[in-house]
Amino acid sequence: MTTPSNDVAGIDELKRQLQSAAAENARLRDRESASAEILRTIAASPSDTRPVFAAIASSSKRLLGGFSATVLQFIGDELHLVAFTPTSHDADEGLKASFPRRIEDFPTFALVRGGETIQFPDSEAEHVPELNRNLARLRGFRSVLFMPLMNRGAAVGMISVTRAEPGAFAPDLVQLLQTFADQAVIAIENARLFNETKETLERQTATADILKVMAGSPSDVQPVFDAIAANANRLIGGFSTAVLRYLDGAAHLAAFTPTDPAGDLVLQSSFPVPFARFPPYPLVANGAAAQLPDTELEPAALDIARARGYRSMLFAPLMSEGEAIGVIIATRRETGVFGEHHVRLLQTFADQAVIAIENARLFNEVQQRTNELTEALEQQTATAEVLSVISSSGGDLVPVFDAMLAKAMQLCGANFGVLNTFDGKSFHSAATYGLPPAYDEYRRMQPLEYGPGTAPTRLLLGEPYVEIDNLDDTAAYRSGDANRRALVDLGGARCLLTVPLIKDDRVVGNVMIFRQEQRRFTDKQIRLLQQFAAQAVIAIENTRLLRELRGSTEELTEALRHQTGSANILKVIASSPTDVGPALKAIVESACELCDAYDAAVALKDGDSLRFSAHHGPIPINLEKWPINRNWTAGRAFVDRLPVHVADLSESDEFPEGRAHALRMGHRSILSVPLLQENESIGAIVLRRNEVHPFTDQQVALLQTFADQAVIAIGNVRLFEQVQARTRELAKSLDDLRAAQDRLVQTEKLASLGQLTAGIAHEIKNPLNFVNNFAAVSAELMDELNRSLADTKLTDTTREEVDELSGMLKGNLQKIVQHGRRADSIVKNMLLHSREGGGEHRLSDINALVEESLNLAYHGARAEKPLFDVTLKSELDPAAGSAEVFPQEISRVLLNLISNGLYAVTKRQMGSGAAGYEPVVIATTRDRGDSIEIRIRDNGTGIADEVKEKMFNPFFTTKPAGEGTGLGLSMSHDIIVKQHGGTIDVTTEPGKFTEFTILLPRKSSFAENNKE
Repeated sequence: MTTPSNDVAGIDELKRQLQSAAAENARLRDRESASAEILRTIAASPSDTRPVFAAIASSSKRLLGGFSATVLQFIGDELHLVAFTPTSHDADEGLKASFPRRIEDFPTFALVRGGETIQFPDSEAEHVPELNRNLARLRGFRSVLFMPLMNRGAAVGMISVTRAEPGAFAPDLVQLLQTFADQAVIAIENARLFNETKETLERQTATADILKVMAGSPSDVQPVFDAIAANANRLIGGFSTAVLRYLDGAAHLAAFTPTDPAGDLVLQSSFPVPFARFPPYPLVANGAAAQLPDTELEPAALDIARARGYRSMLFAPLMSEGEAIGVIIATRRETGVFGEHHVRLLQTFADQAVIAIENARLFNEVQQRTNELTEALEQQTATAEVLSVISSSGGDLVPVFDAMLAKAMQLCGANFGVLNTFDGKSFHSAATYGLPPAYDEYRRMQPLEYGPGTAPTRLLLGEPYVEIDNLDDTAAYRSGDANRRALVDLGGARCLLTVPLIKDDRVVGNVMIFRQEQRRFTDKQIRLLQQFAAQAVIAIENTRLLRELRGSTEELTEALRHQTGSANILKVIASSPTDVGPALKAIVESACELCDAYDAAVALKDGDSLRFSAHHGPIPINLEKWPINRNWTAGRAFVDRLPVHVADLSESDEFPEGRAHALRMGHRSILSVPLLQENESIGAIVLRRNEVHPFTDQQVALLQTFADQAVIAIGNVRLFEQVQARTRELAKSLDDLRAAQDRLVQTEKLASLGQLTAGIAHEIKNPLNFVNNFAAVSAELMDELNRSLADTKLTDTTREEVDELSGMLKGNLQKIVQHGRRADSIVKNMLLHSREGGGEHRLSDINALVEESLNLAYHGARAEKPLFDVTLKSELDPAAGSAEVFPQEISRVLLNLISNGLYAVTKRQMGSGAAGYEPVVIATTRDRGDSIEIRIRDNGTGIADEVKEKMFNPFFTTKPAGEGTGLGLSMSHDIIVKQHGGTIDVTTEPGKFTEFTILLPRKSSFAENNKE
């Protein structure tokens, strides 16, 4: 049992422990609260470290029980004071006056910068550096703790905490100060990242703004220079910024940020300045940026710097392909060096200025080239249109001259024009265009008489062209020349351009165009009018030739029309010569783009409707086709064969169906041009716009050109198909000719071979006859010898030997006779095979030849074998008719095939023994159009596959010796295929049937080829 005194002691100890724990908890909470407060300050001030450093200094002092606390940063080789806790006014002012300080002056600070944590328990100790001791006395502290701020292994600053009394700081307090140091580093890094991000964002924003200005002003660099000067000045924090360009050996002011009117006037009046009096020119000529930290040190910059009010300058050259083409100059009111990031930023703006200059140059070059190409295209289009009119005029010069004058006036910017012809004595008006009514009436009433010194007379004297830009102040006008007076007073002409029509070095007319203002024509316009004059001469010459050779030159005229349009149409349909679809698609895409339309469509005639065949653009085409009528623009253009242009279709009552469609779809302006082929409408091309924006005359003319291209594309496809068909016909004719030539060659070869065969057969026939005859005689002699020996007494053995020998000899003689007969049959067939020609080549009735051959073959078989019995059938098509053949040769083929069929059924009948077998041979004819089909079918033994492959080879036979020569089928094949150009095929099944099929052409080229 414990005593009361012990219990009291235990309770006191427990209270003491609880109080100690409560104090420790309060201390920890205080530390956590301080850390949280610092972190909140970091979050609330991401770009500015000063509030964070102030909070860290305050918390460090409080939690470490300090007298004072400071936060310092290492910047370069100096130590800067960024935060401190105040003590007294004098001490605080002394502290602030002590910084920035060189680090090398404080060895202790150099150690801290090396990453060491240093504390002086007593600043009055001997080992404490004197500078630290003096600072302690100034501030009134006795002990101090220095904690480095470490970032990626390098010290970026430090925190110092002091106490009024001497003594070392406890380890946990050192650790706490390390925590505050880490938070200070976090604040520094956050601020750096934030400011770098902000700076990068500002640079990117400025760059994007400048790029937008570039995109919006591709041909003018002034807005870009203005934007570069403003953005550079803002981001660098400058006083003023100027952009200068180097042109013609001098620096020119291109853009600047204003300051005050007087200073701006001084700046503007200082330029342009030659390079020799412009020091920045050699300063940055090597491409590197340069600085002037104090303008008071540079006499050349002193006056303008004072007038403008700045003290430092930064120069960034504009470099293009290694050469300086300008410079950007940024200034500040204070002296000093610009930061490296500001130098890079200004150089970026300089690069953008160079890009803007180059873009503008390229854009202007492209624009100039585009304008030249556009002008060339307009001229080529006009030339093509005039040539198209020439090719389709059919000898009528009026439309040619009208088209020529219209295009000449359009492209040369004239008000009216005339075209005259000259017959060697006087001029005659061939065409006029746009003449003022009063002057037109005068020309109709008065003869064209031109006096001395007038333009037509000067052309007759050899001048290549005549241009007069003051018609009302010429000698001809002042002298009262009637035509000149009428031209000026009635026509209002002030300028004239005329070129001659020259053929074979003599003037045959002239083209004159006039302006009602005093403005000279350009060299291009003069050359263009000369081209039109040359085309007029071509038209006149074409008309003459057409009148002389109209019948024989119609195809040439068509070819000229195609050739004329090919220069433009090939650009559109080069990849689709056989299909009009891609060509039409390319045409609508080009028309939509070049005519500035929302969409374009091509509709082609399909019966009584126009069917939409190609479309491009966002406005939908919700109809497959539309009836041809005058109630919509394309229908009216198709019917009238004229372009239809409506400025606002939604307000037009002239086209009710088109207006209703426009109200539904939302389009307003519309242009429809017919597709004319030989002055007949075959479709229309349509352009639409969603706003009221009428098409220009140039766009109307361009769409007419596209319409002509569409017509040419359609015509090209049609012509290509016709050419393909004609090519196939010619190829077939060539194949027929080659086949005929092959047959002629084969006939010649057969004739030569036949002559050789006949000669050989005749030479063999005589000795073969001797062999056959002597063999027969020898057999008879053997019979007589046997009869003679029958009465002779011989021994039995001798008799047997004699009978055996005579029997063998007689058997040999019989074999000689048998083979001799086969050889004789072969010789006879060779003679038959080698006969030249086949009789007369004439039109023959094929059914009659088949019928005759059936009868001959049948009766021949019956004559050879009286007991022969077979059923012959004929299925002859009356429509089979006649064919040009050698009838004797065809008969020979038919006899051969029918005889083979009779042989096959006889062989099957003799070998079968099957009851009910009925031998049948069938001959059939059929009309096959340009050919006649003949079939010979038997139900005999059939032909084996290995025999079928060789059956048409000469001398191949499967018949026994003496029954076949092997020449029949070979001869038949040559007669049908080589002599008549037909075919012979066989279909068979062993043991069941064989069918030969002959296909003979009705017309043969044999006779014609022989004539040739």
